[in-house]
Amino acid sequence: METIDFKKQLKHLYQPPTKEVVIVDVPDMNFLMVDGKGDPNNSHEYAEAVEVLFQVSYALKFMVKKGSLEIDYGVMPLEGLWWAEDMSAFTAGDKSNWLWTMMIMQPDVVTRDMVEKAIQDVTKKKNPAAISKLRFETYAEGKAAQIMHIGPFSEEGPTVEIVHQFIDARGERRGKHHEIYLTDIRKADPARWKTVIRQPFN
Repeated sequence: METIDFKKQLKHLYQPPTKEVVIVDVPDMNFLMVDGKGDPNNSHEYAEAVEVLFQVSYALKFMVKKGSLEIDYGVMPLEGLWWAEDMSAFTAGDKSNWLWTMMIMQPDVVTRDMVEKAIQDVTKKKNPAAISKLRFETYAEGKAAQIMHIGPFSEEGPTVEIVHQFIDARGERRGKHHEIYLTDIRKADPARWKTVIRQPFN
């Protein structure tokens, strides 16, 4: 059986430095996605989205491992795209009006047919509330600036500003604020949480 560490293969995307902003060219990648709105700290919709993303991602992992491909891999981390219809609400921290897409990257060996089968299996076994909102699609991000933030989400502001200043000196921001959550926040000290902060730009 082949074992693949996709986070290691994609280290330049998932392990940026903490001391400096770097530019990356993000290739098109396939994701399971769920869209929603509201404060992630107290939104049932957000919690349900995260739950179904991991349930189906693990179903796919075991489908690939036990199937004819016989490939084992670790489920990729949770990622989030964040924005607001009125961006002043986003920058002001009015989380009740935040819009988001939570997502988990799927390796190329995962096909649409496999995703549909995994959704059927998870629906039959657990029937999670957000299963009907789940979709599988390719996300094209391209050129982006990113850095690693260490610490709680509430202290991301200065790190985000560093990324924005870096971009503003070189080009123009585009697309959505992108975060990648590398730490299991249920177990780790918030001071040690690791989050990739990414912003596409022209």
